[in-house]
Amino acid sequence: MLPKTNSVNHDRPVLFPEVKTISNDRDQRVNEQIRIREVRLIGENGEQLGIMPTREALRLAYERGLDLVEVAAAARPPVCRIMDYGKFKYEQSKKEREARKRQKTINIKEVRMTPKIEEHDFDVKARSAEKFLRDGDKVKVSIRFRGREIVHSNLAHEIMMKLADEVKEVGAMEREPRVEGRSMIMILSPKE
Repeated sequence: MLPKTNSVNHDRPVLFPEVKTISNDRDQRVNEQIRIREVRLIGENGEQLGIMPTREALRLAYERGLDLVEVAAAARPPVCRIMDYGKFKYEQSKKEREARKRQKTINIKEVRMTPKIEEHDFDVKARSAEKFLRDGDKVKVSIRFRGREIVHSNLAHEIMMKLADEVKEVGAMEREPRVEGRSMIMILSPKE
């Protein structure tokens, strides 16, 4: 026998007023949001309880003080599980936080030079690139050509190869120097 319905909302009677209907962000229906006639039910310990009417499954979840959660909506009939939905969402968010914590983000730092760079300036740029690579960031080295400097792109290529040689202990060349528009670009990545 089902509990008495409460008709506070005149559109639809509430079957179980004590069981909360939880709104969710992913198309996972909970409790009274499940509107299909029959469901395949899995108990809170993972045991198969078989195919039964949704009202009966909802009543079982209600008796155990838990929620009825649709876990496989595409199956016919849909698979529902009896579980504590709040605890499930909490553990899921905890796992996502841990995964984000372990994930390493790689930034790309840029070192800009000119084809007429002096020796001391080059040393400063090389130290900066080395520092970025030690920090685990990729380095984009670019040499900007102004006016007719592009005619001497071989000088820029030599400067880039010299820089790659300077930082070879901490970084490897990911992309060879290549002319793109009015710049020559090379990418260095940190060694593991």
